[in-house]
Amino acid sequence: MTANDNRPLTLRDVSEASGVSEMTVSRVLRNKGDVSAATRQRVLTAAKDLGYVPNKIAGALASSRVNLVAVIIPSLRNMVFPEVLAGVSRVLEGTELQPVVGVTDYMPEKEEQVLYEMLSWRPSGVIIAGLEHTEASKAMLRAAGIPVVEIMDTDGTPVDSAVGISHRRAGRQMAQAIVKAGYERIGFLGTKMPLDHRARKRFEGFTEALAKEGVEVVDQEFYSGGSALKKGREMTRTLLERDPELDFLYYSNDMIAAGGLLYMLEQGIDIPGQIGMAGFNDVELLDGLPRRLATMDSCRDEIGTKAAEIIARRVADPKAEVERIVELTPKIDVGDTLKRW
Repeated sequence: MTANDNRPLTLRDVSEASGVSEMTVSRVLRNKGDVSAATRQRVLTAAKDLGYVPNKIAGALASSRVNLVAVIIPSLRNMVFPEVLAGVSRVLEGTELQPVVGVTDYMPEKEEQVLYEMLSWRPSGVIIAGLEHTEASKAMLRAAGIPVVEIMDTDGTPVDSAVGISHRRAGRQMAQAIVKAGYERIGFLGTKMPLDHRARKRFEGFTEALAKEGVEVVDQEFYSGGSALKKGREMTRTLLERDPELDFLYYSNDMIAAGGLLYMLEQGIDIPGQIGMAGFNDVELLDGLPRRLATMDSCRDEIGTKAAEIIARRVADPKAEVERIVELTPKIDVGDTLKRW
């Protein structure tokens, strides 16, 4: 099977790669029959290297498909992803396709497991968050023989297609706006970067743009776990107690930024005069805050819409020409917490 061969893998491919019969491969993958440990391991290794996923549709041909689109996201607690799902669902409502959702909790190993299970039911397409996956997950996506759209990010090379924004560019744009507004002592508060690749890329773009202006992030506070107002309050208090001379706080998302805003207002801090602040995502739920938070739209609904349109078009016509990378352009909203320049 060549790298450009888009057909689904079969038992024969695993048989040839492992050097055993198709019947033996079937026994190993169904975990039935008497097979030696060495042979079992050889088959499982070959299947994983190829990206082969067994077909769970009883009695169906290996090439058959169900009218499901696997949508794999990191979290349902984060308000970002339900908006993406809304865009996906709206498009697929006009087709025979139905989305089915899997959640990974930002864990690569769990994503691999979720992807394996979903592909075993032979969906018609996959929409999956991010561009960073384990090698086994990438192999499964390449070998699935169906349209794959990686969403939320365009800073990298997709397996098939990608729809999203450049998070490095978003970070650079926010840094440029902050420097232009005259802020110099900047703190960053955000997620644990190894797990949230998109937040990490924004931070990288942010620090790179600051460095070009001779400015640096003076202090930073990271956390693991879900986004929450309480967490934002705690982190903001910790950072300002450690360095009260900070004049701008950049948060990796709006939820913790909102907690920081409420804390600083309670402390009587002049915003944006004494301290400016900004988040990311432009979450509509926060429109009722005492001050409108400076933020940047991550194009969530549009990402879901365009990803589903690509899937629907390619399922209807496998030879249809579609854009391989669709990069959307987020915009800064300075709100009430970033000085206007």
